[in-house]
Amino acid sequence: MQSLKKLLLLQRRPLPSLQFMPQRRPLSSLLTNGVPKDIVLVEGEATTTRVAVLNRPNALNALNHQLASRLKELYVSWEEDDEIGFVVMKGSGRAFCAGGDIVTLYHLINERKMEQCKDFFRSIYSFVYLVGTYLKPHVTLMDGVTMGGGAGISVPGTFRIATDKTVFATPETQIGFHSDAGASFYLSHLPGHLGEYLALTGEKLNGVEMIVCGLATHYSLSPRLTWIDDELVKLVTDDPSDVETLLEKNVDFASLDERSVMRRIETINNCFSRGTVEEIIDALESEITGTDDEWCTSALKRLKEASPLSLKVSLRSIREGRQQTLDQCLEREYRMSLQAISGHITRDFCEGVRARMVDKDFAPKWNPPRLDQVSKEMVDSYFAPLSLSEPELELPVKLREAFV
Repeated sequence: MQSLKKLLLLQRRPLPSLQFMPQRRPLSSLLTNGVPKDIVLVEGEATTTRVAVLNRPNALNALNHQLASRLKELYVSWEEDDEIGFVVMKGSGRAFCAGGDIVTLYHLINERKMEQCKDFFRSIYSFVYLVGTYLKPHVTLMDGVTMGGGAGISVPGTFRIATDKTVFATPETQIGFHSDAGASFYLSHLPGHLGEYLALTGEKLNGVEMIVCGLATHYSLSPRLTWIDDELVKLVTDDPSDVETLLEKNVDFASLDERSVMRRIETINNCFSRGTVEEIIDALESEITGTDDEWCTSALKRLKEASPLSLKVSLRSIREGRQQTLDQCLEREYRMSLQAISGHITRDFCEGVRARMVDKDFAPKWNPPRLDQVSKEMVDSYFAPLSLSEPELELPVKLREAFV
């Protein structure tokens, strides 16, 4: 297309902090390759824009193998269709996407259906890479909960609209896992050591904070999104500059709260730049001494609630992500995820999901229970190549170069 070069330039431009009347016509609920079509609704079929609507509202649009597979199928077909100019993604109900469907994954692990678990990660990570290398402008309406994998399928895209209802987080250490779905790439490119803070504590950001740190490109009040959505569907273009112009004309402005974490960057850099999790905790405790700082106390509490092994694995993952491309991060995260669900080193993931999502007693019994019991060999095992009999994640890197 004429504007492909412009899209490539827009995709590659540095963000403030990163180096990198519509008709709803629901598709038939008949299966396509075993996947129900109505797991993703499609809007804008009478126009040159396509809108993908994640349609699992009762599960906060959590990603599973079927949802990711259907999204990939649609996106590939739309990219190949010269009549389609650009793509929009949004969620149905009160969330954009709450991340991966970890409860379903928990049950699959306990039933030893490991091939289905691998399909879960392969399909989601492959779709993240597709969004990050998409050759048409891509707009995500991140209204409501946008966590974990929900951020993974939106942050790599061209335009990300946050709202006053957006809640971002990567809370995986709290369930004995690691920040995945490309998080080790985009978190590691945030200002200073904000990525380490978010990955280790799992603390939340609001829409304004996402704009300030570069996770979002535009901000709107939630009630205006319907109008913006309508205008996007009416827009006939394949030029990202046209999409950006429309969005710039309809943005809202808001200021950071005085207590915002984005006003704590100096403290975050001081504490979360340390070489080990133990040193990060020591630095936070030193900050608290004599001040009783509420923010430091909260961060310290979150670290002490998290899986000790997950903390050490996640810290190394973010640090490695700074030197890697999106595809390299996804390939490494896939190896880490298979190790996490295997139970060879620990069952912290299943224990974390049980405690927070299944039994909801919020009292996980981590193994190992303390940081000083987490050995270097345990951490190294998460980053080791898979066995010769276990295929690595295959991404089409020769056909689709990742934007950086």
